[in-house]
Amino acid sequence: MASTASGTDSELAALRVQIDALDRELLGLLNRRAGIAHAIGALKRAEGSPAFRPEREAVVIDGLKRDNPGPLPGDSVAPIWREIMSACRSLETPTRVAYLGPAGTFSELAALGYFGSSIVKVLCASPDEVFHAASAGAADFGVVPVENSSEGVVTRSLDLFLTTPLIIVGETSLYVRHNLLRRVESTEGIAVVCAHPQALAQCHAWLSHHLPDAERRPVASNSEGARLASLDERLAGIASERAASEFGLHIVAQGIQDDAHNRTRFAIVAHPGEHPQPRASGHDCTSLVVSVPNRPGAVHDMLVPLKRHGVSMTRFESRPARSGQWEYYFYVDLQGHPEQPEVASALQELREVCAFFKLLGTYPVDSH
Repeated sequence: MASTASGTDSELAALRVQIDALDRELLGLLNRRAGIAHAIGALKRAEGSPAFRPEREAVVIDGLKRDNPGPLPGDSVAPIWREIMSACRSLETPTRVAYLGPAGTFSELAALGYFGSSIVKVLCASPDEVFHAASAGAADFGVVPVENSSEGVVTRSLDLFLTTPLIIVGETSLYVRHNLLRRVESTEGIAVVCAHPQALAQCHAWLSHHLPDAERRPVASNSEGARLASLDERLAGIASERAASEFGLHIVAQGIQDDAHNRTRFAIVAHPGEHPQPRASGHDCTSLVVSVPNRPGAVHDMLVPLKRHGVSMTRFESRPARSGQWEYYFYVDLQGHPEQPEVASALQELREVCAFFKLLGTYPVDSH
């Protein structure tokens, strides 16, 4: 037995030597990449072009995933290279990203997943503040939730697209796993559950079954609910594992969302004067908001150009125009990019039949 253990230890030691050598080789290659990225950044600054091009990064990551020989899982490629790109991009200029705070929100997880961790965090108290920060130049980008797989659209985010100049330059989706957090490691004696209204809705069945007498108190964010729970043991929050760690709370129940496959889609927004519309990547979405005259057949007429040019519609949502005339804005996602002739023709005809037309952005679809 001793000789077998000795042989195993010797083999492990030899493999670790190989790993250490590869790590140093990787570090050298990463520094070479960073040096080239720094040179690219200098050229971009000289010509006044943006440091971050989402379509370029999407194409690079898609190519790496396609050519990955294994055994590294394909799903691991994207987050690894996003971190590499984030670190290299930070050598060009710090990327300021606004999102709903405090620390530990799902918006923060989405921002870090999309941009990597080498960013300047601009924490905001509401979606309105995120849009304001990106509009006023306090942040280069904003990250806002726009749709949940179980609760539908986030209406406030949609409304803000009408009143700000921001465009969508990217998207990311996040698997949302809700946890019940508390100062003490028990569900006994919980009087109030604090969370964002969307999270309370997404956990409605679980709360009704396990905490039927607890008050459900809406707050600005799930992390704010966790913060409040850290101050009073009668309170519980619904938030991420990151929030539990951030505020020193126990996870007293895991995965309490009603939908096991609950996902939230986030839009990456920016000012078009600073970050132009991304070029075509080959896997793109075009988002717009329109309204039509209040007459019979108007909505049908709006859809005809899409059918005529073979452009697929992947989302169609309506929101009241608040004009008092029973008029609506329609939020539409189309498959494709305006650089494609069929998409360009459909958009041009759509402009002609709509009373209001605003292109919200065209961007690479989430590659997760």
